Amino acid sequence: MTLGRILVVDDEPQIRRFLRPALTAAGYDVVEAENGADAVKAVATGAPDLVILDLGLPDMDGKDVIASLRGWSTVPIIILSARDRESEKIAALDLGADDYVEKPFGIGELTARIRSAMRHRGRPDAPPAPVTADGLTVDPALRMVARDGATIRLTPKEYELLALLAHHAGRVVTHRTLLTSVWGPAHAEDLHYLRVFIGQLRQKIERDPGQPRIVQTEPGVGYRLIADTDERNAD
Repeated sequence: MTLGRILVVDDEPQIRRFLRPALTAAGYDVVEAENGADAVKAVATGAPDLVILDLGLPDMDGKDVIASLRGWSTVPIIILSARDRESEKIAALDLGADDYVEKPFGIGELTARIRSAMRHRGRPDAPPAPVTADGLTVDPALRMVARDGATIRLTPKEYELLALLAHHAGRVVTHRTLLTSVWGPAHAEDLHYLRVFIGQLRQKIERDPGQPRIVQTEPGVGYRLIADTDERNAD
């Protein structure tokens, strides 16, 4: 029994030759596509459990593939690309990608990201479960946050911010997504505002706010909550 089917979309044969045996050894079935059109068709007809997508495809930009898929599919998408500009990462994530891994990459990191993305697939339809991270527990059902059994009091906005990060635990959430979801579209560009609240939140939930282990910064892109399950899977 495999862990799932992964569609690898990359026009570089050497990348596909590397990924197929590595992912197969990790327990996944692997299918391939060399361009965007074939990728969209493969998702429609093959129902993969996750897509690994390069942005530099011969027939279209990978971001167009994301936009096309997100019109009708919730399949997890991990971007695997040599493009390292923050604007590219932000655009891909805002369009609906679940994560972003830069080339060159380590297969251990990639498989950890795959596990995280697949674990959270379908979470919007599932009852909210508590998320634990470095002794912290976020329980959406009870709207409660505690560390080592002691309740932590958060302001409503601090709680909404933490709950959103916990809902996407293991995945980066962009500045724009956090700002528009918690404060509304009028605050989409208020990065300083967000940094202030993240700082306040870390003071309350981190053991050492100066060396945060729970809410980690993705420079220029957003923030990622590292849950206990994500730390174990990354080992």
